[in-house]
Amino acid sequence: MNQVSFRYLAGFLLAGFGLLAQNPADQIRLNQVGFYPNAPKQALVVGKNYENFTLIEKESHKVVYKGRIKAAVKSPFSEKYTQEIDFSNFKKNGSYILSVEKLGESYPFEIRNNALSGVAKASIKGYYFQRVSEDLPEKYAGKWARKAGHPDTSVLVHANAVSTNRPEGTRINSPRGWYDAGDYNKYIVNSGITMYTLLSALEDFPKVANDLELNIPESGNNLPDLLDEILVNLEWMLTMQDPTDGGVYHKLTNANFDGMVMPDKATQPRYVVQKNTIASLDFAAVMAQASRILKPYNPEISSRCLTSAESAWNWAKANPKVFYRQNQNNEKFKPAITTGGYEDNNDTDEWFWASAELFVATQKSQYWEGIASTDVYWLPIQSWNSVMPLGAFSLSKARKTLPSFTTNKIAQIQNTVLQQADEMVKDLDKPLFRTVMGKSAKDFMWGSSSHAANQAMFLLQAFQLNPKKTYLEAALGNMDYLLGRNGVGYSLLTGYGSKYPMHPHHRPSIADGIDEPVPGLLSGGPNPGQQDQCKYDSKVPDESFSDSDCSYASNEIAINWNAPLVYLAMALESYYH
Repeated sequence: MNQVSFRYLAGFLLAGFGLLAQNPADQIRLNQVGFYPNAPKQALVVGKNYENFTLIEKESHKVVYKGRIKAAVKSPFSEKYTQEIDFSNFKKNGSYILSVEKLGESYPFEIRNNALSGVAKASIKGYYFQRVSEDLPEKYAGKWARKAGHPDTSVLVHANAVSTNRPEGTRINSPRGWYDAGDYNKYIVNSGITMYTLLSALEDFPKVANDLELNIPESGNNLPDLLDEILVNLEWMLTMQDPTDGGVYHKLTNANFDGMVMPDKATQPRYVVQKNTIASLDFAAVMAQASRILKPYNPEISSRCLTSAESAWNWAKANPKVFYRQNQNNEKFKPAITTGGYEDNNDTDEWFWASAELFVATQKSQYWEGIASTDVYWLPIQSWNSVMPLGAFSLSKARKTLPSFTTNKIAQIQNTVLQQADEMVKDLDKPLFRTVMGKSAKDFMWGSSSHAANQAMFLLQAFQLNPKKTYLEAALGNMDYLLGRNGVGYSLLTGYGSKYPMHPHHRPSIADGIDEPVPGLLSGGPNPGQQDQCKYDSKVPDESFSDSDCSYASNEIAINWNAPLVYLAMALESYYH
């Protein structure tokens, strides 16, 4: 539960009314976990008439730093104002509290080296808690220990997924992997960007990866624990390829979502559904990337991944416009499938990403064709259905190892990344929370937390191309956003900070009878769409959040949301250590 001392709750009465005011700590928005000594340190106070602040050592309650609070900035979304507190010049390690004159004190936080190592570990170990087909014993899972669910050793080929050698009702073996989100199904498309991001973290920050000990069953096997966790899902993904033709099934799923029960109590029949172009291309991209990154660790699985990638590519080339359309399938085939669709109407980005990963892995000209013919003059922030940036990042990082005929094209791609990063970091003194996240109302969507983390990852790719301090500091600002410097005042990572979501839309956290949710899971965050019809206190974009387990629109968790948080935390640990 929240560690809020009595002094936060008592003594703050509204003048003349005798009513208890809002907890002052909730009005001081800051990273509730920690700051690096030599990094920027900012907080915000909600209001517009505050002047002075002090930094207080938590244990002794001694004042160690004083400063003036900056002028107020008005929200573009509401009548809210915020004022910035900057204590970047204070660098001494310790545990502290901010005190705002005429308001009160913040939640506690730390200043130290490795300030976010706990966040990095927790966000990776969140995947351990999502494992399918195995027990989670107390030795590794603590009080969140649970029995195995979904062995997935007898999965049915659905009527919409038949092939010559696998007629309807064929049973296949497809265990392990991770539960995708708050539900108990497994989706290739969403595993695509998740695996890319985690593999990239392993590749880009190997020293940090080697230092992160997670207390998982594989710990101590001479591989980084991050890689051990990646392999859990990689092995499952490989089972989703039809070995007779190379095509890849869209998802492994129940016909309908399970109830709010523990995994071992969920026993509906499981199906693999329609092979399609986008799932096959996502699979091909991940396997090509894995073949390259895993080669020093395990040449055998590296070779298998590359063979599987090229087989999936060949299936996609032979079946270039097979799209998964759940409702249309349900009109023709039974049982109807009503779980997450992950439908995508545009395959241009998947072709580009798969081409990029296969070209980097093999340098075969047939893969360059798809890169050369694609204009990359603008890139969205990456998401499960917008994966062109992933190909751009991989090509940029591999540029020195690629043939000279690629130079001009890759230079154009790099220029696009840098131009967009420059645009992202403009005028950061003007947004309500002084972060890249929230400059536009469009930032607040389903999974807005992952959008913030993916913005930071985009900036970090730019930083690798051109180490401008503003890129790195803006990425750090988005981490501060995720850990409390935001419109709702929550650290959005379960178990971390003083005030974090206690009721995520996550079946084990709901059904296990434990007050605290499973730790290390990134909540979806503010979403003014409010598609779940739960009770929200606000419709303002940056405040539209409900800490209730019914709120799958703002408070679910998902593997693709945790992944960029992993990348961001590992990057900050690498650059600010």
